[in-house]
Amino acid sequence: MTAPNSDHALVRPRPPAWYRWTVLVVISLAMFGNYYVYDAISPIADLLKSQLDFSDTNIGWLQAIYSMPNIFMVAIGGIIIDRVGVKKGVMLFGVLCLLGSAITAASGVLTYMAIGRLVFGLGAESLIVAVTCAVAKWFKGKELGLAFGINLTIARLGTVAALNSPTWARPAYENWQWPLLISVAIGALCVVGPLVYWFMEDSASRRYELGMAGATDKMVFSDLFQFNKSFFLVVLMCVTFYSAIFPFITFGIKFFMEVHEVTRERGGFLLGMLPLATAIFTPIFGYVADLFGKRASFMMLGAVLLVPVYLAMAYTNVPLIIPMAMMGIAFSLIPAMMWPSVAYIVEEQRLGTAYGVMTMIQNIGMGGMNLAIGWANDFSGASADNPMGHALGMWMFTGLALLAVLFAWLLRRHENGPDAHGLETITVRSSG
Repeated sequence: MTAPNSDHALVRPRPPAWYRWTVLVVISLAMFGNYYVYDAISPIADLLKSQLDFSDTNIGWLQAIYSMPNIFMVAIGGIIIDRVGVKKGVMLFGVLCLLGSAITAASGVLTYMAIGRLVFGLGAESLIVAVTCAVAKWFKGKELGLAFGINLTIARLGTVAALNSPTWARPAYENWQWPLLISVAIGALCVVGPLVYWFMEDSASRRYELGMAGATDKMVFSDLFQFNKSFFLVVLMCVTFYSAIFPFITFGIKFFMEVHEVTRERGGFLLGMLPLATAIFTPIFGYVADLFGKRASFMMLGAVLLVPVYLAMAYTNVPLIIPMAMMGIAFSLIPAMMWPSVAYIVEEQRLGTAYGVMTMIQNIGMGGMNLAIGWANDFSGASADNPMGHALGMWMFTGLALLAVLFAWLLRRHENGPDAHGLETITVRSSG
């Protein structure tokens, strides 16, 4: 006789590999759409100025306002995901991303476009957290590192597609609105991906044993001042580095067109080198760190590479591919070392709070720098008729790069001292 409810005692199998990898691709499509929508502003910056009379400060606002809700959504988004579950969380934040992109494209009025970017910002970073949880749910104990690497690659390809859209969607760039309508269409992946994922998770839950969702980036403000020195140096490194990269991407195509007289297509290609480099090289650099350690030293090397690129582009005629290649290496090298380093210097039970603090401060810096560069360009009269008006902004970026070098050097010195956490020494071999 079969014991009552004996079927509950049976251990169900984990999902087969082909199913898990299909889920990864499907959920990563939402990230592709997310990244595309974020970077859709950069290729039309000059059109917003010429056709809508936007100032560079106005353009800076369209990017800065994205970061503002994420200062708080770091805390709230994780709580929502914990309450409603991963599949509902991915869907909710995906809908916000699509809605925000649609509002942005609907009108040429700055206020409405800013509202659209705000709504998009409300969903975008939390969508990343939700997708991170989904990947952990399906791959924990399996090929988690490789899965995260592929997820990042697909996401970054969204940025590559957006920055190169002046080439593959050239006719659309006769009008500022048409490229944004394309971004709405591609942003629909933020909803299509979660819809397919919802179906696949429901189907799998009836047949397979699924993992638990990963920890979310929840902020606990009382813990803010309880982290160690190495952590705060990493945070300072994070905010200075990313504030020197992403606001440059905002104005980069416009800068290339006005200072170096390149076409919009060529400018998009040059800027697209950055996310393409990260998609290819970040996993490679991460593997190098696993083998050799020296994470703080590698971060310092990446920051040093960043220092000369802005002034070289502002004051010399060096082929642009050279400073952009240097920036691409830095943009791959530093994140590959920085984000995993937090796991070595912060207790496991506080990692969610630690990543939350980093994300919060990063968004404060990126938002503020987008506004600062827009103001600097307007103050200096940066334009095709006055290309040297961009020099002030390039000096500001260089200052941030120098600060990143300083913080990386201080981190390296601390990690070579008696209170080290192993950033310079821990390798796959040394950890067994």
